Amino acid sequence: MGTTKVLAVAQAANSVGDGAFYVCSALYFTRVVGLSAAQVGAALTVAWAVGAVAGVGLGHLADRVGARRVAVGLAVVTAGALASFLVVRSFWAFVAAACVYTCGQCGLAAARQALLAGLVAPERRTRVRAVLQSVLNGGLAVGAGTGGVALHVGTATAYLAVFALDAVAFLVAAAVLCRVPEVAAVARTGRLGVLRDRPYAVVALLNSVTLLYMPMLSLVVPLWVAERTSAPKWVVAVLFVLNTGAVVVGQVRLARGVTDLRTAVRSVRRGGVLLLVSCVVFALSEGVPDRVAVAVLVVAAAVQVLGEMLHGAGSWEIGFGLAPADKQGQYQGFYGAGTAVARTVGPLLLTTLVLGGGVVGWLVLGGLFLAAALAMGPAVRWARHGSAPTLTGVVAHR
Repeated sequence: MGTTKVLAVAQAANSVGDGAFYVCSALYFTRVVGLSAAQVGAALTVAWAVGAVAGVGLGHLADRVGARRVAVGLAVVTAGALASFLVVRSFWAFVAAACVYTCGQCGLAAARQALLAGLVAPERRTRVRAVLQSVLNGGLAVGAGTGGVALHVGTATAYLAVFALDAVAFLVAAAVLCRVPEVAAVARTGRLGVLRDRPYAVVALLNSVTLLYMPMLSLVVPLWVAERTSAPKWVVAVLFVLNTGAVVVGQVRLARGVTDLRTAVRSVRRGGVLLLVSCVVFALSEGVPDRVAVAVLVVAAAVQVLGEMLHGAGSWEIGFGLAPADKQGQYQGFYGAGTAVARTVGPLLLTTLVLGGGVVGWLVLGGLFLAAALAMGPAVRWARHGSAPTLTGVVAHR
């Protein structure tokens, strides 16, 4: 089995578990564990903030001791954290377990990216990353369906089965990752150079702003539909299926046009424009008849997912292309922290903007997307001008 296939199988394994976890976790912790919604939200906010910081250090560890070794270890750690959720019954125990879980997830993402960078030729990285993203979305959809069954059953046993499934899925992913070659450890200085790379930090910050689209479909749009439109609630499920299916079908195709930093910047810029357009169209769904609202929401979601895919393809190329080959782990950990930032800051920021500001809030959000996308070009040029020559990645077949 080739490297891409092995990475895809590992991605599929834990994304199925993640999909089930994401669907069931909130209700499990409130209904079974007995925590309040505010406690769950506070704990997860703290946990993702801790995970974002830890991801950089764990990525650096992947550079020093080998990306495969760290990825396998962190997949096992994440499985252990998920298993601990089965017995957690207090707030502080939940905070501790959640921090272990997010550190495992953020570190695993960094190690996987470093593994991909070390095993795949530079000109193929974005294409392979697009394949993995398609697999991720497909796995999340399957897992969400499994979680939906648990929600329908509604018993503590059903929820516990979902958490057990997710833990087993990460163990399967760890076993699968053992089949790829190790990437030779080449960073021996013990220094986190990414923390002093100001141009790269600006690029990562701009990427984080654009990643604020992540809570849109899972949180903001459902609340918008329920509170500000006449559309039926079931349209939220339609929008989710549309988003997931589009990524599965279209992400690889859109990534083909991204082959270097120039085309990556162009893809991010186009993605930003489309995200702005999607925000404008979402805003138009307020105050119209229910059938019109449904049609407008579907169009907005279609434009949004196209913008997401264009941004994703360009963003991956930029994250890989600007990172020194011998420090991919720490750089990917730092760049990938944008996901944790979006999960931490995004829900409060976007609900305040959109639900509090209505049409104006949508326009402000769209303006943020466009501004970040347009600023990416100058930031990438700055990072390229200030970058030292990179080393050629070395693969150690062990």
